[in-house]
Amino acid sequence: MGKFATASALLLLVLTTFWSAKGFAQTSPAQPPSSGTPADQTPAAQAPSTQQSGEEPADIDEIARRKARPRDYKKWNFNVGAGANTDSGATKTFVRGGGVVGTFGVARNVNKYLGLRGDFIFADLPLRDSTLELAQATGATSYALAFTLDPVINIPVTQLWGGYVLFGPGYYHRSGSLDSSTTPPGAACTPFWTWWGSCTTISSISLNNSFANSSQNEFGYNFGGGITRKMPSGVEVYAEYRFVHGSGNNTTTDFRPITIGVRW
Repeated sequence: MGKFATASALLLLVLTTFWSAKGFAQTSPAQPPSSGTPADQTPAAQAPSTQQSGEEPADIDEIARRKARPRDYKKWNFNVGAGANTDSGATKTFVRGGGVVGTFGVARNVNKYLGLRGDFIFADLPLRDSTLELAQATGATSYALAFTLDPVINIPVTQLWGGYVLFGPGYYHRSGSLDSSTTPPGAACTPFWTWWGSCTTISSISLNNSFANSSQNEFGYNFGGGITRKMPSGVEVYAEYRFVHGSGNNTTTDFRPITIGVRW
């Protein structure tokens, strides 16, 4: 009996040890999730920072798109045109209309509506037949050179059609030459010789033959406007009408050029 009790006690100890070990083995794997929980929570806590860093490139892209937005106007415009002039003012008395006109200009635009434009204008001023009779000349050449600097206001109407107005000061040089003249030197001034610029302070024309030539410098103003039509190539065709007036040395020069040309 003593041996049996001893064996029974030993068997019970072994079974108890076995089941205790098995229960510990089943309990141990349940603990890692508790240690893994902070690891799972850490990315969730960092998610806002990842989202915030993702928003910054979007702002940069928006700024880049705004900077890359193209202008709806050209900084520089160039124009060239040709046409004829109509006479005006005192010039109309001695000059007939229809003289050839040529222009070239350049404009610096501040925006699509406002710019500053400079022009060079050549205008032929053919003398009337009645004027040649007053000058006792068989023929003559007469022309004006104009340099203008004008603020220009552009008026977009549609994508194809537009208009503009301009006004400002100008410098004018009028020159001419009589082929020959039978007028004697020192003769009394007439309205033609005054306009021609050959009269002296004693109301008589020059005592030498230089009175057949005219060269005068004048300052004045000009204003006008035009319409434009954009072509498929991007070049614009324009038609322009302008009033030009200059004065100096008690004389005036007036002409009204009408031109058709292109600008780009």
